[in-house]
Amino acid sequence: MFKNITALIISAFLLFFIAFAIYKYYTKPIYVVVQAGHEGRSDGNTGSSNGKEKEVEWNILVANEVAKTLNKWGINTKRIGAKTPNIKTKIAVSIHFDGAKKPCSTGASIGYPNIESKELANRWKKAYKKVFPFKWHKDNYTKNLSEYYAFYNIKADKFILLELGEISCNKQVKWLKPRLKKIAHLIAAVIAKDFGIDAYVEIK
Repeated sequence: MFKNITALIISAFLLFFIAFAIYKYYTKPIYVVVQAGHEGRSDGNTGSSNGKEKEVEWNILVANEVAKTLNKWGINTKRIGAKTPNIKTKIAVSIHFDGAKKPCSTGASIGYPNIESKELANRWKKAYKKVFPFKWHKDNYTKNLSEYYAFYNIKADKFILLELGEISCNKQVKWLKPRLKKIAHLIAAVIAKDFGIDAYVEIK
């Protein structure tokens, strides 16, 4: 009888411990949200393209690599697509590549919705300008961008929307395509700086 009661107590304790561990895992704070632009859309704005090269596929590749890298560094990161949940986070980043009716008329740019995001935006611009050998536009906080739905659904202390280059420009595609994962690592390194992590990423 005594042994059975002891076994039941131990079993109950183990079940409680496991349930608590699972609860803590799924409720720990999300520090970074990484959005792949246009992911999951079948109509409307599904992203730009250039022959076989599709913006949404590049967005997904880069966003996946950014999230994987940040999680590896111990920064709890959530990956989302075009459908944005109502979520709170410290930093959000939306990954895009630009497209233009006149090829090679655009390039890289960055948008952000508030002054709190400007320091992060400037840090990214400084890092990417060193390696991206094409056009760079002024901060792209246009009226259309100001109405970007994710800015309202994702409650982030800092939010940056990155246009990493022009996918409709063959010269830029030739440079970008073999460097997509390295660019993702650079994005992760810039974000990780906010969490006290210094990472060096070289892009040639």
